[in-house]
Amino acid sequence: MKIRRAEKKDVGRINELLSQVLEIHAKLRPDLFISGTRKYTNQEIESIIADDHTPVFAAVDDSDTLMGYAFCMIKEPVKSNNMPEFKSLYIDDLCVDEDARGEHIGSSLYGHVCAYAREIGCYNVTLNVWEGNDAARAFYEEMGFKVQKTVMEKIL
Repeated sequence: MKIRRAEKKDVGRINELLSQVLEIHAKLRPDLFISGTRKYTNQEIESIIADDHTPVFAAVDDSDTLMGYAFCMIKEPVKSNNMPEFKSLYIDDLCVDEDARGEHIGSSLYGHVCAYAREIGCYNVTLNVWEGNDAARAFYEEMGFKVQKTVMEKIL
């Protein structure tokens, strides 16, 4: 397995994995996620891949088939009176094909993302996990993530 930046040729496979993630979220929160839909159009994925502020890393097998991805966003420093300025890397989405889980693809992707974040001068790496997605939460905790803040809601 190797990790590289995602390319236009990966769009179809990225869509397949995005669908796997969507279905997990639709089962957890059918009030917020619509099963069978798409998060991005092909053109949107191509734009995201091409933008250096939203790098997408692809874990590929020996035949260059995408087995997992990490959609990232670089959060540039924001001027604030009460906080220091720092650059952060946000993992918007990390997915490993459900048929390839347990092969350390996710931890390899995460390690690559962290190395990239350090290389570009980021202070931290952040992400969100939907409540109820216990497998994802356990994975991220195993990777060393700690809760930074909690977002709460009251459905009206």
